Amino acid sequence: MNCFRSITGIVALLAFSATVGAQTIPDSVGKASSGLPKQLQNVGFEPQLNAQLPLDLTFRDESGRDVQLRQYFGGKPVLLALVYYGCPMLCNQVEQGVVGSLKMLSFNAARDYEVVFVSFDARETPDMAAKKKAAALSHYGRPETASGWHFLTGKEEQIHALTTAANFRYSFDEKNNLFAHASGIMLITPDGRISRYFYGVEYPSRDVRLGLVDASAGKIGTPIDHLLLFCFHYDPETARYSATILKIIRLGGILTVFSIVAGILIFRRRDVHAANSSASQAGARQGAK
Repeated sequence: MNCFRSITGIVALLAFSATVGAQTIPDSVGKASSGLPKQLQNVGFEPQLNAQLPLDLTFRDESGRDVQLRQYFGGKPVLLALVYYGCPMLCNQVEQGVVGSLKMLSFNAARDYEVVFVSFDARETPDMAAKKKAAALSHYGRPETASGWHFLTGKEEQIHALTTAANFRYSFDEKNNLFAHASGIMLITPDGRISRYFYGVEYPSRDVRLGLVDASAGKIGTPIDHLLLFCFHYDPETARYSATILKIIRLGGILTVFSIVAGILIFRRRDVHAANSSASQAGARQGAK
């Protein structure tokens, strides 16, 4: 996020300088450009809900073994993050944000979902991926879930196919040997479709939990989670879950009606029980006479 703030500040400064310069430069010289720097012109992250990811792509995992992406799909939802392990700032924050959010959940990696990080830098190696996995597991604090965490590297062709399907665009600055890229994560259904996505580097645990329940089609989560999904709506524009007032009002009405009906049944049952008790006592008195 600090990276983006810095970039935003630079862009704002360039735009201000261009405005001032345009007032002093003669018309014959031409107009100063107020567009984005070249490195940022093709950077973005706009996943399409329900888009299918190519699961037949081959990568290398943190142990150097060749794996197909589909090995992590089939029965559980998948949290997918596109990063590069040599990133000096933003990707580290993404990784920390993911682990910090998942630590707050009672769901467990490997049992309830899979976590897959994929480097979009084809120069990176399984050794770099292994170090990232070790750091993530140490922060997560549940070593028994190691089989649910996957840090992948791959060739340019495979990386391009995956990032294109996710509509994740980045550019490489050769001068500084850095990538300009956006930040965010995706929650993928067991059959490889984009179910939900979240922007930035901090992911509210409530949203991630509801997103995982959504992506699993209700196969994980408690009845309370399913009730919350009825009351909260995912907005693709903001990439957040927000309360739906109309649904909450409807739920409140249903609960009110249920309470009234339950109360009526309870009182009727008591009345019947009291009447039966009175009749039994009257019968007993008559028998005694």
